[in-house]
Amino acid sequence: MRQLRLPLQQETPQRASDLAISEANAGGVATLAVWPEAPGAMLALFGPAGCGKSHLAAAWVERTGAIALHGAEAALVDPLELEGRPVLLDDAQDADDESLFHLINLTQSGGGALLLVSRDPPGAWATDLPDLRSRLNAIRTVGIEAPDDVVFAAMLRRAFASRNITPADELIEYLVRRIDRSADAAEAVVDRLDALHRPVTRVLARQVLDGE
Repeated sequence: MRQLRLPLQQETPQRASDLAISEANAGGVATLAVWPEAPGAMLALFGPAGCGKSHLAAAWVERTGAIALHGAEAALVDPLELEGRPVLLDDAQDADDESLFHLINLTQSGGGALLLVSRDPPGAWATDLPDLRSRLNAIRTVGIEAPDDVVFAAMLRRAFASRNITPADELIEYLVRRIDRSADAAEAVVDRLDALHRPVTRVLARQVLDGE
């Protein structure tokens, strides 16, 4: 009889304790550890794709009990459910102008807090509403840089751990030097290695990356 291999990938929640801290993200980590300091605060966390900003934002949600929304979801939520609450809007640049404008006004008048997460700072977002433009320009911002060696190694270890694989240090060091530095790239290469159903070693990684 053929034996089916069951998918063993685990969902690993993004917690503050999982986050590797380095020069690339230390500013964002320090800011969100104590923010918001007062009701009505707004903050924009921005950085390139795969830099870990969504992980950092998820850790903030865990700490504050914030309501987490993504992009266009801002238009689907009853404002009364958000009043006075901390709110995360990830992929904030994908929210429509009117919903974003109302969300900002609600935060300022209702005493909550609003964390916006995006690739670019709010001042660079396109908008046709002059009042929204002025509000976006006034939001405090903190940037996250592309993953350095420390952060990217942690991303790889997390991807392996979700598949019950414990990689050797030499394998992590090899992958850090060879693949694009993003969460998507880490997940993709770990998927390819895991799918071969063989011991995951540096030699196997070289064969996969070189197409052998």
